[in-house]
Amino acid sequence: MTSCPRSGCDGAIDEDGFCDTCGLEAPAAVPTGLTGSTGSARTSASSRPTAWSAPTAGSGGTARSRRGSARSARRGLLGRGIVDIPIVPKRDPREAVLENPEVPENKRFCSKCGAKVGRGREGRPGRVTGFCAKCGHHFDFTPKLKAGDAVAGQYEVLGCIAHGGLGWIYLALDHAVADRWVVLKGLLDTGDADAMAAAMAERRFLAQVEHPNIVRIFNFVEHQHGDSTTGYIVMEYVGGTSIKDMVKQLRTQGDQTACLPLTQAIAYTLEILPALGYLHGQGLVYCDFKPDNVIQVEEQLKLIDLGAVRHVDDEDSPIYGTTGYQAPEVGKELPSPVTDIYTVGRALAVMTFPFDFHATYKTSLPGAAEQPLLGEFESYYRLLLRATHNDPAQRFASAEDMRDQLEGVFREVAAAEDGQPRPGISVEFTPERRSFGVDGTAPDLAVIASSLPIPRIDAADPGAAFLAGVTTTSTQELVEELQAAPLQSVEVRLRLARAYIELGDEAAAKKTLNSARCEPGDWRLPWHRGLAALAAGNAAQARMSFETVYDILPGEAAPKLAVAACAEASSDMVDADRYYRIVWRTDRSYISAAFGLARALLAKGERHEAVDVLNSVPETSIHHLAAQLAAIRARTGISRSAGLTEQDLVAAGGQLAQLDLDDTRRAQAARDLLESAYSWVRDGPPGTSGTVLGCRLAEDDLRRGLEKWYRTLARQAATRRERIALVDHANRIRPKTWI
Repeated sequence: MTSCPRSGCDGAIDEDGFCDTCGLEAPAAVPTGLTGSTGSARTSASSRPTAWSAPTAGSGGTARSRRGSARSARRGLLGRGIVDIPIVPKRDPREAVLENPEVPENKRFCSKCGAKVGRGREGRPGRVTGFCAKCGHHFDFTPKLKAGDAVAGQYEVLGCIAHGGLGWIYLALDHAVADRWVVLKGLLDTGDADAMAAAMAERRFLAQVEHPNIVRIFNFVEHQHGDSTTGYIVMEYVGGTSIKDMVKQLRTQGDQTACLPLTQAIAYTLEILPALGYLHGQGLVYCDFKPDNVIQVEEQLKLIDLGAVRHVDDEDSPIYGTTGYQAPEVGKELPSPVTDIYTVGRALAVMTFPFDFHATYKTSLPGAAEQPLLGEFESYYRLLLRATHNDPAQRFASAEDMRDQLEGVFREVAAAEDGQPRPGISVEFTPERRSFGVDGTAPDLAVIASSLPIPRIDAADPGAAFLAGVTTTSTQELVEELQAAPLQSVEVRLRLARAYIELGDEAAAKKTLNSARCEPGDWRLPWHRGLAALAAGNAAQARMSFETVYDILPGEAAPKLAVAACAEASSDMVDADRYYRIVWRTDRSYISAAFGLARALLAKGERHEAVDVLNSVPETSIHHLAAQLAAIRARTGISRSAGLTEQDLVAAGGQLAQLDLDDTRRAQAARDLLESAYSWVRDGPPGTSGTVLGCRLAEDDLRRGLEKWYRTLARQAATRRERIALVDHANRIRPKTWI
């Protein structure tokens, strides 16, 4: 162990990276990229892929991660079909047996008052048995079983494999059931009544637990040790590696601040949240979730060490938890599912970036300026902030709610890492009602309000059945029908408010929203307030409402799309770029995001990337041709002095020639392209060898081409006045001749 570098402290840093005297984590260096056998685990914004190519054939939304793997193309359950998670091979149980089992001195504390006990002095080792100098309580840290002992005449002990807060853990063979490997968990201090009660509670609760991601409990037995009897829980042996040990292994490679790759940590959390949700459904709370208590074996996770599990309404049993993970209200209030949510958020943070979570950030998180990962993945940061909010009412209401949002964040992060979209079905919002801004210009705010996704109807709402029977297509008639609804439920009021927004009646919409009896924190209310503000032309106010929804639903695309549109309307092209980019990179079904991102990029002068974005609109979209034409305009809609090149013109001509357009749209696009080419030639020397739509980049050739397309447009003109104007254009542009 190394000495603690903190001023005034003479302690030593243990194998976990914490001082055995002051209890603080060793000061960390500025975090760097994590490396392992697969290369860089994090990439900066500048090094991530920026090409907006369409997904390769057959890849769909589950294209193979660029992180790669020596495995086959089949993805395991842990990766959820999105990324590859390294397999942890099964461990030979005998390799886990400790040669010299003892509790490290820096982890010896009195089980009654928490004072340090069993510590060495003046070079002499500390006592493993004795009495606490502060309260007089007896302590004993020695294992009670040794190799060869037979417990309950059935379990042959092979030795100790670990120790924890509630007792030693032994490896044994169950001779009564096919010599299977089992684990015996006993008490670290047999004189501790609370510890004994916790073990008995674990036996009582866990006999009912049956979940594939929770360690199985087989039996509960007692063993005589002289004049005393000790109880042992018999559970399945899980021979893998804990998440805590994975992080420790990374740090032994040289980087003391190394953490898990973000996608890997999220994948683990997604896998374990259903197990916690299962416990909550059984009326139980886990209380002590942390990386130490999750083990991966092959492609499966197991939640272990259930000694702190308790009934949600248990007011008598002792409460166990770990500093830095435990919710701040525990002790004043009973543990609950939302306190478990807090521990999951804290554990996820600890897995993914280094910070002093035991002291400096005991009940808070560092900011994005201190942790670049949080600035790079804003949705992830917002998810952590909600999960670890100091107000329990502001956290995710259930493990399922957190899992739904974490799934969206997972797809977003994976898409950012390799540039491949990872679409998913929203459980909260409908798809876009219509795409906005596809004509190449910034859309009207009212158009955006009528185009954004809307919340899915809550099937449990009393008015859901009534709304399902509404068939009128007239907004005014809809208002009248909703006003006369037999039950003015929340969903009915929200639909009525949306009808008023569509009619442009902002005052009525606000009044209706104010009368909706939504639960505190219901995100549907700020969402509709945002729509009302958009329809009224107030982008700044709308953005505030949509930002609130983003805080509550960080994994959803709809709030980000809405925030992006508000930013664009406020001429904040940096934020417009950021949020449109997140949405489009993750899910190519949000066509509005592609056109919005292209507009933001063009406003910042990033023409070539704007072209790539527009070209990435899939062929299956009804707006594919519009995107192709917009890409051609984006490529050539500047002057020679602004950077238009011969290669741009030739590429645009080749792209236009391949499009399947009707005669009118082809003639208009050809005319616009040749106009750009003609201006380019007049501003400098002609092209060398390139042609655009069959015309050499020379003035006479381009004049003839323009004359042809103007006359084509004249033949298609709807009015005589328009036809005459187009013929005049053709006559003016055609090359001068003696005839």
